[in-house]
Amino acid sequence: MGTTLKELTWEHHKNAERQEFVKVLMGGSISHEVYATYLYNQHAMYNILEVTAMMHGLLNDFPEIRRAPLIHEDFMELWTDKDSSPKLLNSTKDYMAHMKSIMHDQTKLMAHIYVRHMGDLSGGQMIKKKVPGTGRMYEFAGDIPAIKDKIRTKLSDDMADEAKLCFEFATKTFQDMMEI
Repeated sequence: MGTTLKELTWEHHKNAERQEFVKVLMGGSISHEVYATYLYNQHAMYNILEVTAMMHGLLNDFPEIRRAPLIHEDFMELWTDKDSSPKLLNSTKDYMAHMKSIMHDQTKLMAHIYVRHMGDLSGGQMIKKKVPGTGRMYEFAGDIPAIKDKIRTKLSDDMADEAKLCFEFATKTFQDMMEI
């Protein structure tokens, strides 16, 4: 159960990781403002995903993965112009519209939790060391391998198409970030 979901989505995952913005993110010299803009958009996407998932009880078994409040704290730490907000990317708007269209499909929502939250539990641990600020977004209460195992119990290979779509949204976000 869920053992091949990673393999089924591998190419989409690798494509997202190959984006230029990921190199900027991992390079260790991303500006506070650019990273805050990224966080602002991540917050919008995570918040709609997590609120919708909570309506269906999908986070009941692992409430410690909730990221939106921590992303907001990271954003507030870095964003200096408190009278304005960063740009909401087109990819963020598209993602939010997609989340509304699947809000009652628990399998599809779980595919997004898989892509986003497992990414934070995995690669996010490397990103945390490279980005400005505290990086609360990548801090998890509890044992990370155990949290991953709990998530894996909720996965199935029939989530692959939606997980691929989530990776495509991430890729588009990375591309949009290079245009700001």
